[in-house]
Amino acid sequence: MIRPNKLTRRRFIKGSVAASLAASCWPRGTVLGANEKIGVAVVGTGGRGGAHVKQFNRGDCQIVAVSDADRKRMDGAAGKIKDRQVVKHQDLRKIMEMKDVDAVVIATPNHWHAPATILACQAGKDVYVEKPVAHCIWESRQMVKAARKYKRIVQGGTQQRSDPYYAELKADLKAGKYGEIKLVHCLKHNNRGPIGKVTEPQQPPSSVDYSLYCGPAPTVPLMRKNFHYDWHWQWNWGDGEMGNWGPHIVDDLRNILDWDDVPTSVVAAGGRFAWDDNGETPNIQFALFERQGFKFVVDIRIIPAKKGVRAASTYMKSRGHNVIVCEGGTVRVGRGGGAAYDKEGKKIKQYKGTGGRGHDTNFVKAVKSRKMEDLNCEIEVGHQSTMMCLMANAAYRAGKQATVEQVKASMKEHQDALDTIDSVVKQIADNGGDIKDLKLGPKLTFDNKKEVFTGENAEEANKFVRYEMRKEFAVPDEV
Repeated sequence: MIRPNKLTRRRFIKGSVAASLAASCWPRGTVLGANEKIGVAVVGTGGRGGAHVKQFNRGDCQIVAVSDADRKRMDGAAGKIKDRQVVKHQDLRKIMEMKDVDAVVIATPNHWHAPATILACQAGKDVYVEKPVAHCIWESRQMVKAARKYKRIVQGGTQQRSDPYYAELKADLKAGKYGEIKLVHCLKHNNRGPIGKVTEPQQPPSSVDYSLYCGPAPTVPLMRKNFHYDWHWQWNWGDGEMGNWGPHIVDDLRNILDWDDVPTSVVAAGGRFAWDDNGETPNIQFALFERQGFKFVVDIRIIPAKKGVRAASTYMKSRGHNVIVCEGGTVRVGRGGGAAYDKEGKKIKQYKGTGGRGHDTNFVKAVKSRKMEDLNCEIEVGHQSTMMCLMANAAYRAGKQATVEQVKASMKEHQDALDTIDSVVKQIADNGGDIKDLKLGPKLTFDNKKEVFTGENAEEANKFVRYEMRKEFAVPDEV
């Protein structure tokens, strides 16, 4: 059962940051001078964090601090800054006390994204936070509230918002270049492989402070071989591939179609097939969403096209992220670009992109201008794209085992969903998996204003809208 965290902002700060925080940590000025360097702290120094250390160690910025619950990783990141001393703290809350930190870049595991962002906002810092911006819907909205209350610049890490080719594609679609949009299929197919299996709790690396690592999440026994990265596939810390790549592809779709809200219904299905490992999240998951009468599928798979091959599935002939079927042809686009094809399959236009290079530069620009409208993925945008993925996860987790025919019956009104199910069934069988049943969530309705599930089956799904956090690290009711 999910219990509200009866925390106020006062208790949050008292339990999280030194009492001197409020008086000492505000930025050096409302607007930085044109030639003044932005003091940056990178929190979470793994793959993405390491990349951010490089990105923000440049002329208009200065890395002044790094933080990671893993001391070894933190030391390695600090060692990359050769020209000066960098402050190091395993406890990210200490970073918030530093006067010379103007902006915090957050690349921790998912469960720390919201608490760290809110702490930074309360401490007068601007924030760049990786996707998914949050681990549950409720805390994601709390991040937006904190950004507004403290007038902070907060950028979501869906960097494809900074790829200029999307503006060209949107203009073509709006002008009717390919005719009316008939169908959209949003997908990401990878081949990741199982994470291995242990039968007894594992010890974290000696360099890791496990309590700090878990932070707001329960300090559950560690049941995985690889400490780093594989947290993505366990619910305590991660949100599966739906929360990993999902925010990118869903944000692309919302950007292309100019949506400023999220769907109001969802039904999801999937499971973890063909692997015997410690992963908890599905390796195949698909959801049928509906927004203003328009239905579309979000389709996530991380098993190979078939057993023994390295290739991932190319359902709908796409290696990209979004397939947009129009009256006059089909557009297939993803990170870095894509193309449009006529009804006979001939390429009629190439879209060349950058993959979102410059998303960090866009953030720096907004930090200096103090205009949140300068951001390509302001936190409200990141919140909504993350929320869609969290809706799909809640719908899946509220489900029960069902036969393939029952899954089809739940999505019978949408042919692309039925075709997706057939494709999934074949792919699982081609991987030697047992396809007697899948986990099927109930059809859910979602209130866009209250950001909770409503109506039939809502109670079970709403258990995942907010989770019970450890008090010392919990996001407060009042930010």
